[in-house]
Formats: sequence, structure tokens, C-alpha cells
Amino acid sequence: MAKVELKGISKVYDGVVRAVDNVDIVVNDKEFVVFVGPSGCGKSTTLRMIAGLEDITEGELLIDGELMNDVPPKDRNIAMVFQNYALYPHMTVYENMAFGLRIKKFSKDEINSRVHEAARILDIEKFLERKPKALSGGQRQRVAVGRAIVRYPKVFLFDEPLSNLDAKLRVQMRAEISRLHHRLDATMIYVTHDQVEAMTMADKIVVYKDGKIQQTGSPLQLYNYPENKFVAGFIGSPPMNFLTVTVLEEDGGIVIDEGGFRLTVDAKYAEHLKKYVGKELFFGIRPEDLLLSADAEAANSIPLTVSVVEPLGADTTLWLNTKTQTMVARTEPSRNFSVDETLHFVPRMEKARYFDKETELAILPREVSG
Repeated sequence: MAKVELKGISKVYDGVVRAVDNVDIVVNDKEFVVFVGPSGCGKSTTLRMIAGLEDITEGELLIDGELMNDVPPKDRNIAMVFQNYALYPHMTVYENMAFGLRIKKFSKDEINSRVHEAARILDIEKFLERKPKALSGGQRQRVAVGRAIVRYPKVFLFDEPLSNLDAKLRVQMRAEISRLHHRLDATMIYVTHDQVEAMTMADKIVVYKDGKIQQTGSPLQLYNYPENKFVAGFIGSPPMNFLTVTVLEEDGGIVIDEGGFRLTVDAKYAEHLKKYVGKELFFGIRPEDLLLSADAEAANSIPLTVSVVEPLGADTTLWLNTKTQTMVARTEPSRNFSVDETLHFVPRMEKARYFDKETELAILPREVSG
């Protein structure tokens, strides 16, 4: 397999629009890296530049140390799996998987061996004589992956391959692609707008926004130590709660004032927030770190009014209102909740995150957050 390096890569359209802006990424040999971000953030454009389907405006692309900027797609030894499968409807599954090998003049025996090996890995041997129209969406996606496998590429590229599948099948295919990665020991780069896919599949996640990389790291690094408010809000489902609060000094400690309640900042963070006394910042707390309390007088207790109840079986998601802001809590399904009911929650303040209101950068360093 291969190491992929992007050094200062940019894509500029019409000399003005910077779809991808000065991106530096290293994808190590056998690594599964996911590019994630909202629609139009530049992640698919980056993938297409790696594939050679888009010209690189600035920077260098290297695969195994070899400069690839001007190398045609067919000579890069990569394979791409598209969102819409891109199968030939008049060909059988076997013919679809064999087509690229025939173009490259492989022998019939080699083609047959590779196609059957890939079909066996993907459990589609029984479909080899069918046409794509006779297959389900998940089966078609397996064929598209099989067509990539038979080429023995250095790098697999996936461009939102599961977005056309229903929710149950997406979960199944997610697991199958992860198993495939471990079975093939392959270098894989995967693009999605679904942060759940990113969290469950990736060795390393690259978070994009507006053509720029916001943060790169393992799923848990991004979840536990987001470097800015965007990453904190994008990674996690339901997303992190953000409240605009004012920092105050009180009785020798630091508190944050929301307007409807005050919270005492955890001691290990207090020193870092002293320079914000009298100023506003964003207080972030994840839904699972809001703990339902029966004691309205408990320290750091927050009164919240229920606006929406979403029972999900294993847990219940509650949409809640302060006097002026909205929060989400994830609770155990141990009781029934009613709309307009007032509940009290105690946030796990040691898990809180704080973000500068102007820059939206995380205020606390990782070693303190940890």
C-alpha cells in the first residue's frame, strides 16, 4: 500500500474562489483517514485532486514519495468508489468488476482469479451473473467496492459511498468497509458529511470547514479535546451545548453567569479563565454530561424547561430551555418526561469546555483539559 502526503494543497476556481486552501495532510501506510465536514467544505475536492480528477492549483501531492501533480489518474494506482456506484447497467456484475482489468490487458485467468477473490471477500459471488438493476443498493455498492479491490491499488478513495443507502444498510455497510480495511491492510481515504461514520470508522479524522482544515486527530482526540467551537459542535451526536455566559469572580473563585443561573468553574480551569473576568465566552457541555438531579438546591443545579422529548429506547433525548437559550440532554429512559415540565440538571463541570467568543478557539490547553 502507500503513504499519501498533501503539502500546501489548494484548489482555486476562476482565480478567486478557494475551494481548498493550503491543506497539509499525511495519510500513513495502511491508515484509514476520513475527511469530514458540511457540504461544500472542500473535502470531496481534496479527494478528487488525490485521484487526479481535479487539477491542483498550488502545493504538492506525493504518493509513496513520488510527486503526482501531473501524473494522469490511470497511472496513480488508486481506485475510487463513488456515491452513485457508477456501474455499467448493460454489464453483469462479473463484467463490471473485470472491465478495468480487461482494459489493462490482464489475462483471462488473472481476471477470473481477481474477480472471484474480491467477490468472495464481499460475499457477492452468487450475484456475478446478474445485472445492476437486479441488485439492491447495498449489493451495488459492494460491486463498486469489488471493482476497486480487483485492481490491487495503492490507495482506496471513497466519496460518500453510503449516502444513497437507507439508515439500516448504512450501518451494515459501515461495518463491512471497516472489516475490509483490516482484511486488506489497505490505505483508505474516505469522505463523508456524517460525523457518526467518521467517528466509527476512522483511525484519523480531518475536519474541514470553508476549504480549511479545522483539526486533525483520532476520533476520541477530536471528541474530548476540540480545538475550536466548530469541531466541538460538529463531532458528537447530539452536538455539544453552547451557552453564552459572562465570567465573574466570586468568593475567591470563578463562576459563569448565564442570566438565569450561575455555575462554579472547576478549580483546575479557574486560573485559565481569570483573564476573561467581566467578559463573555462560550460555555460548552455535552448532552451526556448534563446529569438529571432530584435536588433543586444542589450545587451548580440548573433549572431547565422541557420543550421536546425524544424517546430512543436505550436513552431519551430532551430538548430544554433556559430563560433565553436552548440545551440538549441525554438521559436514561427511567421515567416519563412531559413538555413544559421543569427539571434540574447538574453539569459535570470537569467535562466543560470554554471557547473565546471572538476567535471561537478553545481557551484551555489540552493538558489541562485532560
